[in-house]
Amino acid sequence: MSTPGESPSVHNSQPPDGQPQDENKPRLTEEQKRQNHISSEQKRRQAIRDGFDKLACLVPGLEGLGRSEGLVLNRTVEHILQEMEERRKLVAQLESKGVRVDESYKK
Repeated sequence: MSTPGESPSVHNSQPPDGQPQDENKPRLTEEQKRQNHISSEQKRRQAIRDGFDKLACLVPGLEGLGRSEGLVLNRTVEHILQEMEERRKLVAQLESKGVRVDESYKK
């Protein structure tokens, strides 16, 4: 039965999960799903490797070393902590000379 203004031949069929289904689009086979998953995982791993490579280029002392992700992370943390300490010292030097330093630089 159709409601007023609705064509009797129009049906809004949705699967039980409530998502509309495109009847012209075939479902993926289990093998296609597996291959999609493998491809997605390979892309994710490559993105992680690329990120570690970028860190290794930015952090002094990591150039040319074998790529150990643990080493890259530890040296990166050490480098950031050293840079933060250096900034604190510079801020203190400026303030000791009477220069007003914005609070955002003290963090």
